[in-house]
Amino acid sequence: MDVLEEWLRRDYATAYRTACLVLRDPVDAQDAVQEAFLRVWRFRDAVPQGEARKAWLYRVVVNACISRLRSERSRTGKDDGDLGLETLPDLSPTPHDAAEHAQLADDVLAALADLPDRLRVPLVLRFYVGLSEKEIAVAIDRRPGTVKSRLFDARQRLALDPRLAAWATSQEAVQ
Repeated sequence: MDVLEEWLRRDYATAYRTACLVLRDPVDAQDAVQEAFLRVWRFRDAVPQGEARKAWLYRVVVNACISRLRSERSRTGKDDGDLGLETLPDLSPTPHDAAEHAQLADDVLAALADLPDRLRVPLVLRFYVGLSEKEIAVAIDRRPGTVKSRLFDARQRLALDPRLAAWATSQEAVQ
């Protein structure tokens, strides 16, 4: 049991944030992460050692999320919804800065939610979880070149998103 407790203590928060960003629903994310950790525990003898363990864990988390997405789509027949994520409190001293930060966070989350799953998942794993392209390839069971291409496409779409383009333009004016 100590091993499971160690995994949960070390990896649960990041796995949960990842699932929230993939699934866009905190309740579904919690269920998916719990399911993923149960799978990890059930197949603990197959867990690779060393650096490969992290990529393997996120493969299980992403697969649990994708299973939930597929079941939701087949049940409802649609793929939409609010992210439902709360922004972290801003530590900046002025209310104006806090409001601007909150708006940017909302815009980024909305733009991220508009990406198709095949682009959103690698982006979340790269920039929110910190996995390398090679680790993402393992996690989503794709070639590293495919991961690189999807990350490029996702960044391009985000750069063209009017919500984020307006923010980037205002930042250029400040500098």
